[in-house]
Amino acid sequence: MFAETGYDRTTIRAVAQRAGVDPALVMQHFASKERLFAAATEQTVPTDSLLDADIDGLSEAALDHAFAPFEDPELRAQAEALLRSSLTHPAALKVLRDDVMVPVQTRLAANLGDQDAALKAALLNASMLGVVTARYLLDIPALAEADIGDLRRLLLPALDALLETSDRDDPARPGGES
Repeated sequence: MFAETGYDRTTIRAVAQRAGVDPALVMQHFASKERLFAAATEQTVPTDSLLDADIDGLSEAALDHAFAPFEDPELRAQAEALLRSSLTHPAALKVLRDDVMVPVQTRLAANLGDQDAALKAALLNASMLGVVTARYLLDIPALAEADIGDLRRLLLPALDALLETSDRDDPARPGGES
């Protein structure tokens, strides 16, 4: 329903009616519209494969995670609507950021484990969010018309470079601390 009617017009009562249950049951399971939105977001864009990826496969997993719901004809409208809702409704943004993105970034940072892990996880997330927003919502021609294989081919090395172990404090590196 979030995909069909948007965040503002989706109500607990309407969701319950569509599901054929009492609204109290929806509230019992989700506690609020915001939590229901978070569950819908997690259902549309599962994070397990991203979080289970080892460092060598993380860039590929991030690309799969970002593109899969938008490239799947059955999920695309829902994924676009959830992303659009998060960009236009403060409550939806808060849920997507605080209940979905930040926990995923925190776990990714723990998996990366270097001094810049939190920033790298946030940059990885921001990169993927920017690409999918530009391609699927803003319809930027070069991105929207690009073959998914070409996007993957060009993005993979950039993401791999982002995730490399930082040597910023290596004294042997020009500009490193001595």
